[in-house]
Amino acid sequence: MWQYTEKVMDHFTHPRNCGSLPDADGIGQVGNLVCGDSMKLYIKMAEDKKTIADAKFQTFGCASAIASASALTCMIIGKPLEYAVGLSNQDIVDFLGGLPDEKEHCSVMGFEALEAAVADMAKRHPEIPQPKPPQAPDNSRVVCKCFNVTENKIRNIIKEHHLKTVEEVTNYTKAGGGCGRCKADIQAILDEINAVPHDAPAPEPKPGKLTNLQKINLIMSVFNEEITPALKGDGGDAELVDVDGNDVYVKLLGACAHCAAAEMTMRNWVEAKLREKVSPELHVVDVTKR
Repeated sequence: MWQYTEKVMDHFTHPRNCGSLPDADGIGQVGNLVCGDSMKLYIKMAEDKKTIADAKFQTFGCASAIASASALTCMIIGKPLEYAVGLSNQDIVDFLGGLPDEKEHCSVMGFEALEAAVADMAKRHPEIPQPKPPQAPDNSRVVCKCFNVTENKIRNIIKEHHLKTVEEVTNYTKAGGGCGRCKADIQAILDEINAVPHDAPAPEPKPGKLTNLQKINLIMSVFNEEITPALKGDGGDAELVDVDGNDVYVKLLGACAHCAAAEMTMRNWVEAKLREKVSPELHVVDVTKR
């Protein structure tokens, strides 16, 4: 189970500033329901056109996503716009007393929602002074098609947080957390930014083909040690029902069983994790409704 701080749990169970602002000066929406997380941020400026008078959010996502959005609104209400645009996702993490590595992308989503809201406000209200020019649209190539993560976003996150591994990039952006086909591209970007020499030692080869017993034991280990703890951390659960060749039969339980993103959870988390840790040939069969 994720180790959440008391402040994260407080902002998750008692979120501040939920809702919408019909008269908002700027609205920023990031994420995607298909990907499992979506955040919409509303900001309203005071009469002086310099201070954020109010902010509200609507978030579909896990505890970290809700807590990050709640924390962000508390951090910017009553503050100058210049202060708000100077924040980073790390400021949100620090405000909450930390987030699990696997949930860093939630703070990034809050930071991006603020950027999007300020950019929207600049278009709607050019009379409101902008502390700095709005960022140009990110038209770089999409590296991770599962979660629509661009190359520029990956590069910026790597540089800002000094990331070294594909797993760290996934934690911050979700890129590579789906089918896994983009991991080689992510590694190439990491190597370029971190200046890995071409004659660097090749990674150790993966072990040979597993026996049926070894495969089943490894599936059970990954399921019990990584998959179910993560799902329980967000109020759900899953049961490993059976293994038949490369077919793994899984039943979602708890909140996961009725979640609108259940199919994405099964493919982009359960199946992707088993393929990464056990074998790329594995296929998860959803038996939740059987």
